[in-house]
Amino acid sequence: MKNLDHNNESGSNPKRIHIEVDVANLPTDPGLRIKICNYHPNERDQIRRHYLQNKPCQPVDHDFPQSQFGKTKRRFNPVWFKDYPSWLEYSITKDASYCLFCYLFRPDTGDQGRGDSFVTEGFKNWKKKEKLQNHIGDHNSAHNIAQRKCEALLNQRQRLAFHGHDESKDSNNQGNFLELLRFLANHNEEIDKAVLENAPENHQMTSLDIQKEIANAAAVETINVIIKDIGDSLFAIIIDESRDMSTKEQMAIALRYVDKLGHVNERFLGITHVNNTSTVTLKSAIEEVFNKHSLSISRLRGQGYDGASNMRGELNGLKNLILKDNPSAYYVHCFAHQLQLTLVAVAKNHIQIATFFNLVAKVFNIVGASCKRHDILREKRNAGL
Repeated sequence: MKNLDHNNESGSNPKRIHIEVDVANLPTDPGLRIKICNYHPNERDQIRRHYLQNKPCQPVDHDFPQSQFGKTKRRFNPVWFKDYPSWLEYSITKDASYCLFCYLFRPDTGDQGRGDSFVTEGFKNWKKKEKLQNHIGDHNSAHNIAQRKCEALLNQRQRLAFHGHDESKDSNNQGNFLELLRFLANHNEEIDKAVLENAPENHQMTSLDIQKEIANAAAVETINVIIKDIGDSLFAIIIDESRDMSTKEQMAIALRYVDKLGHVNERFLGITHVNNTSTVTLKSAIEEVFNKHSLSISRLRGQGYDGASNMRGELNGLKNLILKDNPSAYYVHCFAHQLQLTLVAVAKNHIQIATFFNLVAKVFNIVGASCKRHDILREKRNAGL
């Protein structure tokens, strides 16, 4: 294994060279590891998972040497492994203790922050066990932040983005499309013969344009299934509009209907671009979507929007324009928006309410980031505590 930071021939700026790391032969002893930032960015998460899955280095049967502290001799106590089983490590080479979480995710701040002793130098002041607890610190300490990142990494799931941020052959995650295609190839010999490296270079079907076409085809087929499921039934629409990251106005449309089995279904139909959010423009966009999918406003029995004037205005709102075409399309103020407006109004006038919801948000973030914490909460709830 080699350090991945090398200088170029001119001796000016350092040039990072990607040398593939043999994960199976990474040093177990924390005193022999190089900094995580010295690995190539594409390798770091793989290395982190390796160390987390193999647990901290805790040689409980080692004959720990004694060190002189004043008039007494002390040594590392292996009982401490039981007190801190998830992160405390011991280096036989350096006779020092380390923190696995901080090694993997603590920001590299050089000699600042006093936490470096548990990452590179190693902690060996055996007469002050309280320093181990001090290292953990409060909820927002560097150690606890690093721990949450470790838990999130182990719980990480493939996101919904079709493209990968880096789709090169050296990428650790090429995105959903290529990763799923490679998965299929690895589990089906017939598919493997005709895709990726085994396909002719101009027939690999992996370009960004092809990926977009496949995604669009999947969307069309999904919408066709929804329209077929609705059939001749009556339905309601739920609409909201907002700007996307490119500042384009977008209108999201969902349909709500009862299927043949009597189940109430709510299905997302799609997002359509609108030039502005005037009522005439929005109604025109709805009619265009309805015509595209052979839906009729005469079968509309409900409208659900937020409380904006262009949506629910008594004179020129979208709801009234549709009611003129179909008096049976009753309007209902979106309950989610009502609840949001109520909470905002109450929180502004009562500091206790604002504090409560801030606390709920923090608890949600803490518990949601860990399957272990989620299980503990579920057990407490089931026990009625």
